[in-house]
Amino acid sequence: MAKWMFAVLVLVTAVVTIPVATQSPAASGKKAWTAPRTVDGQPDLQGVWAHNAVTPLERPEAFKGRTTMTDAEIADLKRRAADLYSGKQAGDILGDRLIQEIVKDPDLTPFDADTGNYNSFWVVDRDWDNRTSLIIDPADGRIPALTEQAKQRRMAQRRGPAGPPAGPEDLSLSVRCITYGVPRISAGYNSYFEIRQGPGYVAIIQELIHDVRIVPLDGRPHVSKNIRSWNGDSRGHWDGDTLVVDTTNYSAKGAIRGATENLHLIERFKRVSPEIVEYTLTFEDPETWTKPWTAMIRLKGTPDKLYEYACHEGNESMVGILGGPRAQEKAAAAKSEGPATR
Repeated sequence: MAKWMFAVLVLVTAVVTIPVATQSPAASGKKAWTAPRTVDGQPDLQGVWAHNAVTPLERPEAFKGRTTMTDAEIADLKRRAADLYSGKQAGDILGDRLIQEIVKDPDLTPFDADTGNYNSFWVVDRDWDNRTSLIIDPADGRIPALTEQAKQRRMAQRRGPAGPPAGPEDLSLSVRCITYGVPRISAGYNSYFEIRQGPGYVAIIQELIHDVRIVPLDGRPHVSKNIRSWNGDSRGHWDGDTLVVDTTNYSAKGAIRGATENLHLIERFKRVSPEIVEYTLTFEDPETWTKPWTAMIRLKGTPDKLYEYACHEGNESMVGILGGPRAQEKAAAAKSEGPATR
């Protein structure tokens, strides 16, 4: 959607919010917090929300069997994180890498294995809590085992294409600056969301490659299974104070986290305090994982604004990726022709 069109949509459908009186005093004598409401009575989720949590998606081996850390352990991790930021490895501590590096997780993988990152001056401050994983189901805090067919797919992906790319279509969606997948739940790198509400719709904007989902709330069914899109087909409804977004119809190339086009994603957004939205995601794809799994992210409100992720404008790598094979082909053709005759 063109940016000006979305801006008009937001302006036309923006809903003025009105605060709602707090609930009756609790036994402690303190007033319980209640989310403000839009003029049509729905919980107000509007604003910019950041996912900069240190908490890794999966529970590291060092915290096996534990859902939380002590305050002393968190203080120690913060100290060690500060040391790491000042060290020569500081450029590679995005996403889950920070905690993995600190606790020497055997599953440690580089955030950017291909090119690396030379420093961390541009990395945002991370938010800490005492949880050991974002995954809350299964209880071990780990993504369930892959199915055999998913293992075969990943092996094929690691092997890469049979030959050099003939054109942009042979490259991944992320290399082409089309999408990194929706929703993108890695922390610390353009990991911001903006939510706007209007009569019958919710708009969810993702900063990374500025993906926007316009989610209808009127109970309409999903589109035909024959219609697929990079970011799936989303439908929403309210379950009490929780916004539930149901997404299906992913493209075979657009499904996220290695899932197939048959991925079924259920997201839940619930504002639990002035600054926190609990964002719960359940992934279900029997062709990829042996059972569904659920993660919960605490999105933190921020006065910061979303900025354009100018991926296409700076995508100089595309020229080199395609230019290299063309140069090799030209050299091979010249060699096969042999020396020119006089």
